[in-house]
Amino acid sequence: MTGEAAGFWRRFAAALVDGILVGIVANVVDRLVGTNISGGTGAAWIISLVYFTFMHGRTGQTLGDAALGIRVVDVRDAAGEPIGYGRALLRWFVSIFSVLVFLLGYLWMLWDRDRQTWHDKAAGSLPIRV
Repeated sequence: MTGEAAGFWRRFAAALVDGILVGIVANVVDRLVGTNISGGTGAAWIISLVYFTFMHGRTGQTLGDAALGIRVVDVRDAAGEPIGYGRALLRWFVSIFSVLVFLLGYLWMLWDRDRQTWHDKAAGSLPIRV
């Protein structure tokens, strides 16, 4: 793996950008469908799952990651390749669990030697600065 681990605030800002984008798209979908199913379930969850799995699996970068100079890479690969769709999906599911436990899974990177969150550890990934 090449590159320095992205810091907490950079990752936070990228997640904020992605959250806003997913929220806007989910709101548009809700309005087009004529329902309001994205309030914690429905469109927002599905869009989030597809967005993060596709983007991290294919390129290693969401739009927020790209804007903040971050790329999620495979820690087992010296070349720093993307983690693939299966591991990106696992990473998304564990990130939901990380939120449910009072954000502990996200905050874990603050004292972890490798600066990984729980979902990074589960997927064998690490967001690096590019």
